Amino acid sequence: MNRILITGGAGFIGSHTADRMLERGYAVRVLDSLQPRVHRAGRPNYLARDTEFIEGDVRDRAAWERALVDVDAVFHLAAYQDYMPDFSTFINVNAASTALLYEIAVERRLPLEKIVLASSQAVYGEGRYICRDHGVAYPDSRTLEQLERGAWEHLCPQCQCVMTPALLDESFADPHTAYAISKYALELLGVALGRRYGIPTVALRYSIVQGPRNSPHNAYSGVCRTFTQRLLHHKAPIIYEDGGQLRDYVHVRDVAAAHVAVLENPAANFEVFNVGGQRGVSVAKFERLVTQACGENIEPIVRGEFRVGDPRHTISSSAKLGRLGWRPRASVEQIVAEYVDWARQQADVPDSTEQAAAEMIARGVLRSSAVHA
Repeated sequence: MNRILITGGAGFIGSHTADRMLERGYAVRVLDSLQPRVHRAGRPNYLARDTEFIEGDVRDRAAWERALVDVDAVFHLAAYQDYMPDFSTFINVNAASTALLYEIAVERRLPLEKIVLASSQAVYGEGRYICRDHGVAYPDSRTLEQLERGAWEHLCPQCQCVMTPALLDESFADPHTAYAISKYALELLGVALGRRYGIPTVALRYSIVQGPRNSPHNAYSGVCRTFTQRLLHHKAPIIYEDGGQLRDYVHVRDVAAAHVAVLENPAANFEVFNVGGQRGVSVAKFERLVTQACGENIEPIVRGEFRVGDPRHTISSSAKLGRLGWRPRASVEQIVAEYVDWARQQADVPDSTEQAAAEMIARGVLRSSAVHA
């Protein structure tokens, strides 16, 4: 295995993966559309000189055909992620592009040794919960009526007690949003087509990936980024719901290490793995860490706003990937400190959070609850 293709390789996760592959002696080719919302200045200067770069869209057959020449393995990391109701874009960029990759590989009989697909923790939907009296439950999405009342937690369907979130493992999926459905679809496509046509395939369900190079120009997702945007402009971070939501965070370098683990280990073939931090941290606690790292002493704004489609709690178990020798090494505190340090070094970190919020409100994504201050 010599040449690696990384789609979305100029981006956050892709560029760190490119660095890691170069360190291990692989030749790296990148296919990236340089989406203006992320790459305002074109090809980023952090992309290694030794990287062969092709500008193109993964929805374009010609771009794929050009990029796949003499390639031994593919990391298909290019993706569309947003909170807007752009349903067809999720499917086209994330799922249809994956089908196109396999279509070309089969049609041209490409000797690909492995394809690694970027999936997401989002495929779990609301996840798995435990009631101390009635056991395990897999709740549906919280209803709009429930969220508008500010009733954030999941209740046991039998006794109506608040349930405890359980670690998410790879044994199930229950996607509730177009983004999540597109990610689960690419998993199903990749593993099924890979088995049928003898192309070893791995799908990775990332938790919340954080770290340097996470573009400061996107205010729709990435809590570390959005908090940092406001704090570097001396504004209070805005917390949705009540801040009690639990999430697990993983450093982008640990994700790149996971890519090496599944690429180089045949035991990973045709499997799905979580890549997560395994430690649940509340959004409120995460905000405190970011605020401290930014050197501010500002209280957050918590007014009961919520985004339609957000799960309440998500904490993934990475025990399965751990059996391949991988584990997350960076702490949450380290993740925050490194991102804030990197953001301070950027020439232009805008505060576009208010504009993003206005757009989400206009499209019915961000709403207010009865506990709105």
